[in-house]
Amino acid sequence: MNTADLFVKINALPADLQKEVGVLVDKLLKKLQQSPKKKERPLGMFKGKIHVAEDFDAPMDDLKDYM
Repeated sequence: MNTADLFVKINALPADLQKEVGVLVDKLLKKLQQSPKKKERPLGMFKGKIHVAEDFDAPMDDLKDYM
């Protein structure tokens, strides 16, 4: 929905409902301002901190009965 369509729909509402729409929009804007911004993580941040075993994708002994 574009801004012009939204404007037409809001103008078609009675004055009391237009006030409610304004209150709702204010709440949404406040919520948007309060939401924390996600920090960008630098590439390679966990390099050397995570280890995957050499036999990671090898069949597990516990599941031999099911294979």
